[in-house]
Amino acid sequence: MTALAPAVSAIEVKDLECRYGATVVLHEISFTVRRGEIFFIIGGSGCGKSTLLRNLIGLHVPSAGTVNFFGESLADAGEQRQRELLRTFGVLYQGGALWSSLTLRENVALPLEEYTPLSPAERDELVALKLAQVGLTGYGDHYPAELSGGMRKRAGLARALALDPAIVFFDEPSAGLDPLTSRSLDELIRQIRDTLGTTCVVVSHELASIFAIADRVLMLDKSAKGVVAEGSPHNLCQPGADARARAFLTRGENHP
Repeated sequence: MTALAPAVSAIEVKDLECRYGATVVLHEISFTVRRGEIFFIIGGSGCGKSTLLRNLIGLHVPSAGTVNFFGESLADAGEQRQRELLRTFGVLYQGGALWSSLTLRENVALPLEEYTPLSPAERDELVALKLAQVGLTGYGDHYPAELSGGMRKRAGLARALALDPAIVFFDEPSAGLDPLTSRSLDELIRQIRDTLGTTCVVVSHELASIFAIADRVLMLDKSAKGVVAEGSPHNLCQPGADARARAFLTRGENHP
């Protein structure tokens, strides 16, 4: 794995502003994600969850503020160091983002071809390992269209794990999945964190997933254009917590 700065935090965000043209979506966003935790970004529709994710992973350049990975700024790094830092995190996109014309084996091999000098035989061996990690042994020659939605999510996760990233970002991983498949994916995320020490940042509004696996949550609010609460989901349901966070997490009910 690429050498990382000796920092306690995996991600440090300070005074981040995200906008589209003249429209400010998020303002003065500051938070820290600790190494090895499962950190959820939550909130209602239109609050800026996906916008924040795109700014974190470098798809959009923040209009203000800083994002540091293990003490280093991706935006301020030189081209070579940016390439090295990009290797330290993977992304599971909402739809899986698999190439439909490629088999699962070929999809998972793509980052290995781009970022490593491994031989084809070595890539094949590593791809088999990654597919096994997500429970898809024997499916390497299948195409995405031949799989269920949950299996496509797992295949996308195998590709996100191909370079042994220190951080994996998940964009609405449970979207479109039935409750049992969603629970299985939650368990897989926790297993990856527990066995590999991977830091997991999850954008989601699914309460079952939030309460099942989140160590901490960051809640965004559309009207506030920023963070209104941060902490464990159970603590944010208690009296005295932000009313907007309590309403979102309880949906008007007392959550265990």
